[in-house]
Amino acid sequence: MFQDNLISLRKLHGFSQDELAEKIGVTRQTLSKYETGESLPDIERCKRLADVFGVSMDDLVNYEKTDRENLGLEVPPKGKHVFGMVKV
Repeated sequence: MFQDNLISLRKLHGFSQDELAEKIGVTRQTLSKYETGESLPDIERCKRLADVFGVSMDDLVNYEKTDRENLGLEVPPKGKHVFGMVKV
């Protein structure tokens, strides 16, 4: 869950592991451990990640993507919600 969101958001924003690690003040190896689930960030790192990506900490940690519910959309930006999609 968390690691999937982290990978999706990093790629969506076009960051390499090195770039994102520098932004949140960790090594690339530490970020890699977050992405593989070997380690979890502390609360301060979670806050920095959420700020970098513009999402809430809750969505960063708990958001689960299901095709049926959100039609393949990634973690929604902070303060933005998708209520429905119209297909014409």
